[in-house]
Amino acid sequence: MISAIVRTAITGLRRDRASLALSFVLPIAFFTIFAMVFSGQHDTIPQVKLIVVDQDHTLASRNLVRGLEREGSLAVSTRPESKDPKAPAPDYTAATAEAAVKAGNFPVALIIPAGWGQHPLAFNGSDGKAPEIQLLNDQSDTIAPQIVAGLLQKAAMTSMPASMAGEGEKYMKQYIGGLTPEQQKRWDANMAQLNAIEKRREDAQAAAGASVPDSSSSFNGMIKVETRGVAGEHKNKNLISFYAAAIGVMFLLFTASGSAGSLLEEQESGTLDRVLSSRVTMTTLLAGKLTFNTLLAFAQLTVMFLWGWAVFHLEISGHVSGFVVMGLCTAFAVAAFGIFLASMCHTRGQLGAVSTLLILVMSSVGGSMFPRFMMPEAMQKAGLFTINAWAIDGFQKVFWRDLPISQLWQQVSVLLGIGIVLFVLSRRIARRWEYS
Repeated sequence: MISAIVRTAITGLRRDRASLALSFVLPIAFFTIFAMVFSGQHDTIPQVKLIVVDQDHTLASRNLVRGLEREGSLAVSTRPESKDPKAPAPDYTAATAEAAVKAGNFPVALIIPAGWGQHPLAFNGSDGKAPEIQLLNDQSDTIAPQIVAGLLQKAAMTSMPASMAGEGEKYMKQYIGGLTPEQQKRWDANMAQLNAIEKRREDAQAAAGASVPDSSSSFNGMIKVETRGVAGEHKNKNLISFYAAAIGVMFLLFTASGSAGSLLEEQESGTLDRVLSSRVTMTTLLAGKLTFNTLLAFAQLTVMFLWGWAVFHLEISGHVSGFVVMGLCTAFAVAAFGIFLASMCHTRGQLGAVSTLLILVMSSVGGSMFPRFMMPEAMQKAGLFTINAWAIDGFQKVFWRDLPISQLWQQVSVLLGIGIVLFVLSRRIARRWEYS
């Protein structure tokens, strides 16, 4: 009897191809995504985009910039990309670098202040002489500033040994009392050699543009850095907006696909034929479904953000207009996505299986389950093919970066474009119901 029951269950599972595929394809898909994100992260460092502003313009600061550029884990930019190669853009300034970080174009910027090269070494805290290097960061990315801070110490110690040695000599005289004449003579000879090496390296790089191997150094990290967050000042409160958007979009996709499934129920019960036999056309019917699902999704999103405001003190008062724009565009896109899935599927069970597979994969790649900056670059680009990524980026601009509505044009355009394209495709696929 038990074997007969097992055979019956296997036969039923084989007939329900959607459930059978979901049982095996979904775990494999998630395993692949998580393996691609986290495999090898124990021995590799993701490349960090970094702006460097050199206000000092000394040999020491130029060597430091070159040392940072040689780090494989950093993508250093000293000026914005220019569309015209014959007219390069001007170098970043402290103001433009801060604006780029605040806008989310770069996670970190380093500002080397004027006068830093005279006292680059900060031993045992500040001595009142050396200006600090400023590290401007976007607090939504907690990993990038730590990587840059560590590699900054390494680059300084290996790319400017003469400056480090000269500054070390000052501290040695201050705390030890100076050198003997013989020691001073040897020290001066070594310093002259180090200065000559640095000068030859700079001349060679200026002439050939080639990278010269670093000199070894035994100094420890003693470069003073002042870290300042320029985006997400109210970190704990504004992080709630990220979670609300990330989780909200994922469940809006489930709700929209489930609500759009009423088309399949109406088709199975014969209600759809009676509706289409009246004055209601298929275009009008789909437009009505789209409008209802958009309003339903926007209402759900509003309730979620209001809950975040009431319970977790999410700041909404200054972001109402941005929320409305992003909320409506996101709701429109997910509603069109749901209707598209319903028009493609033939049964409610098939819709449930397909929607679960697609929505979970989209949510994992698009940033609803973990931030996209943690992913490899290829997966970050793949996330741009999902509704989740564009919606989350838009809500971050509103709540995290406090940007005006005019800065949302890219996210709004993409979400509206996705909604329109999916609706047009749904209308074309739905012709099969008109002729059935």
